[in-house]
Amino acid sequence: MTYQSEESIQHLEYNSQRNHLIIPEYGRHVQKLIDEVTKIEDRERRNKGAKYIISVLGTLNPHLRDVPDFQHKLWDQLFIMSDFKIDVDSPYPIPTRDVITLKPERLPYPQNFPKYRFYGNNIKYMIDVACKWEDSELKNALIIVIANHMKKSYLSWNKETVTDEVIFEHLYELSNGQLNLLKTDEELSTSQNLMKVNKKQSNKTQFFSKNNQNQGQRNNSNNNKNFKPKNNQNQNQKNNNRKNNNN
Repeated sequence: MTYQSEESIQHLEYNSQRNHLIIPEYGRHVQKLIDEVTKIEDRERRNKGAKYIISVLGTLNPHLRDVPDFQHKLWDQLFIMSDFKIDVDSPYPIPTRDVITLKPERLPYPQNFPKYRFYGNNIKYMIDVACKWEDSELKNALIIVIANHMKKSYLSWNKETVTDEVIFEHLYELSNGQLNLLKTDEELSTSQNLMKVNKKQSNKTQFFSKNNQNQGQRNNSNNNKNFKPKNNQNQNQKNNNRKNNNN
């Protein structure tokens, strides 16, 4: 191995030794170009270099031309890629590091009772509404409807029998003790009847999905039957013209 080859190997650069790319989509050359423009001492030359970089960024992202404030986005990316060190005259407000790194507030998870997820949020809303109603026959009927729906949901997810007492305990717990059917003689629908309802609903969905698939296949077959190649039509027209000429 010669001396020149050894020296060239020593000057090789590896990505692990290079600086981190702030926006990797633009590549290493654009990042180096921004670093060189940042080091220019003359402000006029630095402004010219910044405008040239903006034109390069625009050509690299033609899909952004349809985005509103296209130039504003490119100027923000220029300051971000320079690590907010470049000092140039921007036609837009110059972003700061605090604004870019600002994180939105964490949204609360919309789950009010994670202990009984198989009931769903709608059951909880119905229970809250029933708790606000005054005592009446209509409220009692609503409570029975809620309990039956809870039992149906329980059976559809757990696939096993459940007693009315368990449903009443869950209803009492979810209503914070306001809806109490534990000491009553109310009886809910049997598990067999509720399972039949669940099976009917699942069979309906399967029936409609199969009908949609069959209808699509029929439409495709009809389209294939009605399709006539243009070449055959042209050939038939030529044959008819030949017959007329011979006659």
